[in-house]
Amino acid sequence: MKSGTQPTLSALVIDDEPQIRRLLQVTLEANGYRIFDAATGEDGIVQAAQRRPDVILLDLGLPDLDGVAVVRRLREWSRVPIVILSVRDSEEDKVAALDAGADDYVTKPFSSAELLARLRAALRHAQSPGGDALVRTDRLEVDFAARSVKADGREVSLTPTEYALLRLLLTHAGKVLTHRQLLTEVWGPKAVDQTHYLRVHFAQLRKKLGDTAGEQQMIRTESGVGYRFVLREPGARA
Repeated sequence: MKSGTQPTLSALVIDDEPQIRRLLQVTLEANGYRIFDAATGEDGIVQAAQRRPDVILLDLGLPDLDGVAVVRRLREWSRVPIVILSVRDSEEDKVAALDAGADDYVTKPFSSAELLARLRAALRHAQSPGGDALVRTDRLEVDFAARSVKADGREVSLTPTEYALLRLLLTHAGKVLTHRQLLTEVWGPKAVDQTHYLRVHFAQLRKKLGDTAGEQQMIRTESGVGYRFVLREPGARA
């Protein structure tokens, strides 16, 4: 850690690989985090209760409990941001972890820059009040009270469904929302298999917002999993 820098955030790493725990300790401490670690799911749950970390980094392949089970147990009493770090890269594993309550999913191996960005997004979401009446990003302004949307300074007219999807993504900015979560919230539990609804409405929403593919894209598709809104502050550059 840099001399004179005091950690302002704490992170709990739950991973049975000593090398990964060491790598994360070095990376995160260099960026101002105070680190705790655990090699098993049970110890991780105990430490989460005792340490009350600001964020948890969790491996799925633990020796005693599956990581998804750990997420479910933590979500029984805590809303702490949970970022999954795992070699498992199947859609099923990602969806299961996110539906259980994880905030994000990063596949090993990962870059330090990507991991730090995902942690910042998870922490931003946890710290931001869900009832904000006005949201401003570098390209978007949404006034929830007036139900008005501006993209790149121009007024945008959205259908009720498009507006509901955008509001969900903004409320959970930086977090991956699974197909199931989006469909349940907007269309109800009977629509959880109708993923084509999302393809059609997100295509229209992106068109209206001028949200084309590339580094500046606001609404990102997490292939086979769901969607995520990339939050950039006004004046930010990619």
